[in-house]
Amino acid sequence: MIWLSDTIAFPPYEFTTEEGIIALGGDLSEQRLIHAYKNGIFPWYSQGDPIIWYCPFERMVLFPDDLKVSKSMKKIIKKKKYIITENKAFAQVIYNCKSIDRKDDFGTWITNDMEQAYINLHKKGIAKSVEVWKDAELVGGLYGLEINGIFCGESMFSKVSNASKLAFIHLVKNKKYQLIDCQVYTDHLASLGAKEIDRTAFLEILKTY
Repeated sequence: MIWLSDTIAFPPYEFTTEEGIIALGGDLSEQRLIHAYKNGIFPWYSQGDPIIWYCPFERMVLFPDDLKVSKSMKKIIKKKKYIITENKAFAQVIYNCKSIDRKDDFGTWITNDMEQAYINLHKKGIAKSVEVWKDAELVGGLYGLEINGIFCGESMFSKVSNASKLAFIHLVKNKKYQLIDCQVYTDHLASLGAKEIDRTAFLEILKTY
């Protein structure tokens, strides 16, 4: 396993383990994070552990034309019971993503340092959020990084049914992203049209933008 030094460079992709780990250590500086995402690499680790950098062999992505909106979701959107905003409550969104209980996900991987690092990226206009409101209460949302026409999704949350789906559909339909990087497979993302592609194909897409 390769530990990162003070330089932001990552080892060659051939060093990736079967679990998709490409390196350990380093920091969450703005420069390193941007360099990582531009090269298909993202941090994913637990509080108290060293930073673990991933570049999995299969990448979960959504091509905007593949977005699936169910009939029930279309009805919810048509009723306009929710207000959807962008970049109005980034810190609240990431806090909720960090804190909310997850029944079918991976639990929280958003450490305190990671939370602050993405807030800093938001202040620089790189990290973005979508918020879903009901009666002035934040009930859902998502956040990620905008890198060269691609949205690198990090996490989403719902306090009411379908709130995160509303945020995701809004993101895909109202922004002109060439691709949504969803990182790893979940049934939730698959139901919205995301699919796994080979890492090599994903990296080739990154090179075109």
